[in-house]
Amino acid sequence: MSRFRETFATPKPILAMLHLAGDDRAAKLAQAEEEARIMAGEGVDGLVIENYFGDADDVERALERISGLGLATRIGVNVLRDDAQAFVLAARYPVDFIQIDSVAGHLRPEADAPFAAELTVRRAASKALLLGGVRFKYKPVLSGRPEAEDVAIGARRCDALVVTSTKTGEPTDLDKVARFRSATGGTVPLLIGAGLTEANAAEQMAVADGAIVGSWFKRGHRDTGPVEADHVARLMRAIRSVRLAA
Repeated sequence: MSRFRETFATPKPILAMLHLAGDDRAAKLAQAEEEARIMAGEGVDGLVIENYFGDADDVERALERISGLGLATRIGVNVLRDDAQAFVLAARYPVDFIQIDSVAGHLRPEADAPFAAELTVRRAASKALLLGGVRFKYKPVLSGRPEAEDVAIGARRCDALVVTSTKTGEPTDLDKVARFRSATGGTVPLLIGAGLTEANAAEQMAVADGAIVGSWFKRGHRDTGPVEADHVARLMRAIRSVRLAA
């Protein structure tokens, strides 16, 4: 059994984003706790604490608070623009997984080699799973390699691959998921990284092994809104139906 399957025993796990919105540090922390309680209460399988609106210090504060709440969900981190700090926090707190938006394809060859070497060292020293993106939304493609080669390299660098289309909220291209599956030979789980809704959950989960959800859980389904319990509940009902039908 893969490390991913050991960590997420439930089929088609749903990981929910905590974007750390708020006018100041106290507000960010209070909102993060409220949203974590809502999403865990509705049955998400993991929470990704990310500095989408905050900074690395906000991630640590939220991680310290949320890891002490006793929520029945896995906890992960994504420290944007500072992958090294994500590993530092994963060693300091009870972090089950780390997300890195891009693990292959986004760097020129001369920069990719040291990146890969550093990532190998950090992974070897960490107990946390690594969820990595390839050709991830908003990331440049600078490797000069074909997509399939970038995907195969990315699969060797992490425990699961995260697949998106080109922007936040845009449904993930199912043809792209199929290409990733072919390039990896099914050796790693594939997670939908953007655009999952209750309307497309069955179609998307038919080809993927789980998903990361952010803006769909929020007011107006926009990344700037607060999480709304009804949005979480509706999507999780759809996911439970998918699991029962599998």
